[in-house]
Amino acid sequence: MEIEKKYLINLPLDKITKYPHINIEQGYICTNPVIRIRKTDESYYVTYKSSGLMVRQEFEDKISKEQYNTLKSKVDHNIISKKRYYIPLDKSLTVELDIFNDKLEGLIMAEVEFDSEESANNFIPPSWFVKEVTFDTRFHNSNLCKEENIRFLNTQL
Repeated sequence: MEIEKKYLINLPLDKITKYPHINIEQGYICTNPVIRIRKTDESYYVTYKSSGLMVRQEFEDKISKEQYNTLKSKVDHNIISKKRYYIPLDKSLTVELDIFNDKLEGLIMAEVEFDSEESANNFIPPSWFVKEVTFDTRFHNSNLCKEENIRFLNTQL
């Protein structure tokens, strides 16, 4: 079970870059249901996500580089490229802060994963989380990969 909230943020990049990070490339073979492939540095995954916004089922399996490259040729829309920083928020929470590249250049979004719906609903975000977008489907990566959303977001942010 994945329970997460998403936010647009306002934090100077020099405050972010000191934290550990990985490079992510991901694409969607299908967006309904979500079937995603992802490369994180030198690891490769295929992921299935059920429908939902804040709470959904997620199943992930590791795959080989060759399998990733084969599946990459079957991606329906744009490949998403981003750098993900891991920022500790408190003893139990970590912000996964994504700085998007290429067609999504300029989009910076934070995700926080929770152990329960109750803790997600009781979460008080820090002041640098300026807008919650958990329930705005335009900000789901499975929609961000679609060309019409990319153009819209680049002109609105």
